[in-house]
Amino acid sequence: MTEPSAAARPAVSTLTLLPTGWTLPVAADQSLLEAALAAGITLPSSCRNGTCRACICRIDAGGVDYRVAWPGLSLEEKAEGWTLPCVALPRGDVTLVQPLARRTEDEPMPSAPHKLMP
Repeated sequence: MTEPSAAARPAVSTLTLLPTGWTLPVAADQSLLEAALAAGITLPSSCRNGTCRACICRIDAGGVDYRVAWPGLSLEEKAEGWTLPCVALPRGDVTLVQPLARRTEDEPMPSAPHKLMP
């Protein structure tokens, strides 16, 4: 799916991460990954454009639209509830199953951004 207009999405949704139960706000223009990072939660990620699949996880509840027309998921994966949080925009409240989620204070972060791909 392509990105719907911001008016079609709630101004703020809630993202819940399982199995931790952490909840955080997601603005209408934020991807689920961006919202997690803004809340001090690290999720697996690399490309941030929907192609590498490093962030893939399951949607337990809720729905998403995508910033890109064809994120790196097959139709079958989408039907099974898989998503790419780096390009996923919430349609409302969303619950993801992501056991690798970590609070940034629990895990050292690089002091300066580094380029992962040329």
